[in-house]
Amino acid sequence: MSAGGIRPGLLAVWLVLLVLVAAILVIERPDLVGSKSRRDAARDPRMLLPVAVDQLGAIEIARAGSLHRFERDAAGAWFYHGVHAGSEGTHSHTTDPALAERIAHAFAAFGRTRIERQFTIGTHAKDYGVATPETIILVYRPRDPQPFAQYAVGDIAPDRLSRYVLVVGSPTVATIPNYQIENLSALIAAVGGKSEQGRASGNVPARRGAAARR
Repeated sequence: MSAGGIRPGLLAVWLVLLVLVAAILVIERPDLVGSKSRRDAARDPRMLLPVAVDQLGAIEIARAGSLHRFERDAAGAWFYHGVHAGSEGTHSHTTDPALAERIAHAFAAFGRTRIERQFTIGTHAKDYGVATPETIILVYRPRDPQPFAQYAVGDIAPDRLSRYVLVVGSPTVATIPNYQIENLSALIAAVGGKSEQGRASGNVPARRGAAARR
């Protein structure tokens, strides 16, 4: 049927329907966008990191007297800022694209770390190794000199699969999969650390009390 054959009344009905649909889309779209933003902002409380990795600007890993700093450039790519030790006055910047991809992959995996169990510390911090941690992880928001969160990495749990971690300032110690810490240690080794991967899996404590047997 040609456009000239459409009855004026039917055409008017279709025009009204189209206007209504357009109006609904205009009204609903902000709600949809707001709902997506709220979903993105919501973070599973069982995740170790309080925000997604793509919201971070830098991550530091302190280990064996050295501070390994990783940063994101203006384009969002990760680079290795070098090893910082008390006796060092200079540090290096690594911008190799392949290394940037490896860093991004390692931190993306770390960003998916989930808390397995939680225990009240009380006076038993030494039972978990978090009172004198061998590794400390600090995460930073972009352009913020103060760490957004700090993690004291303790001993491997008796099951040999989990690792005790304390969110600094928290009254509880958590366990996370130990392979997440091994992955970070492997990353440090890959960018020039001193046999860090071996140290990550070598500290298996004896059972030191009821708290450690949980």
